[in-house]
Amino acid sequence: MVSQIAPAATTDRSTPIDLGEAPTQPPRRPRRTGTYVLRGIAIGYVGVLVLVPLGVVLWRTIQQGLGTFWDTISDPTVVHAIVLTGVVAGIAVLLNVVFGIGMALLLARYRFPGRRLLNILIDLPLAVSPIVVGLALILVYGQEGGWLGGLGVQIIYSIPGMVLATVFVSLPLVVRALVPVLEEEGLDQELAARSLGANARQCFRRITLPTIKWALAYGVVLSLARAIGEFGAVKVVSGNVIGQTQTVTLLVDERAEQFEPGAYQASILLIAVTVICIVGVSLIHPPEGRS
Repeated sequence: MVSQIAPAATTDRSTPIDLGEAPTQPPRRPRRTGTYVLRGIAIGYVGVLVLVPLGVVLWRTIQQGLGTFWDTISDPTVVHAIVLTGVVAGIAVLLNVVFGIGMALLLARYRFPGRRLLNILIDLPLAVSPIVVGLALILVYGQEGGWLGGLGVQIIYSIPGMVLATVFVSLPLVVRALVPVLEEEGLDQELAARSLGANARQCFRRITLPTIKWALAYGVVLSLARAIGEFGAVKVVSGNVIGQTQTVTLLVDERAEQFEPGAYQASILLIAVTVICIVGVSLIHPPEGRS
């Protein structure tokens, strides 16, 4: 007995197939009034503390005219203060970069006795008053009673003392920008490179440095802004001698107290450098998905 095979069921392609209803998007929640209130409070807070003072300085500078601005920045005293500020800030940032990278690698990669205490000491410059920092540097490195007093080495009231004070107050900024990135990245890539024969220099140049480059750039910007704007510690250790150890911040303070022209114009220079650095890093930084 031969069994017959039933023909396969055919479907009419012209008949639409019911796939069911498309999933609907959940309705968007209406924005609550509290969201707008919090947003307004945040914008108002930042505006009162940051935007309004900067706007007043900018307006006073514009109000006094372009001629006053040019006369101020071309004054030999101001030019010397600008150059001195650049030298002190540049050396301080360079030292902080070298120290910050090494200290960040030490804290993120190794576990050792005293690591927690070292981690706390790095944040100490953020808690200590800059005036106290300047006084401590005078006691340690001053000509009278200091460690180098008998050697004839001039540290205080000169550029080395100003650099030491600036390095101290901006010490944690690069370290705190790098440590979270290094801890999040881990050691997997470096261990893999070591297993393939890469040495420590190659691992740092090809793995560690590309990983921390944007955090390092941000830390450098913060350190630079802190260095060029430092006032208290630098005023104590420099002596504020016009044409010798007077930075732009000290010049602004002196002219503002004596009601002399040039305080607003010099302030705009400091603000412009900081804003350009921050905006530049923000523009060249890739999106989060590509970084």
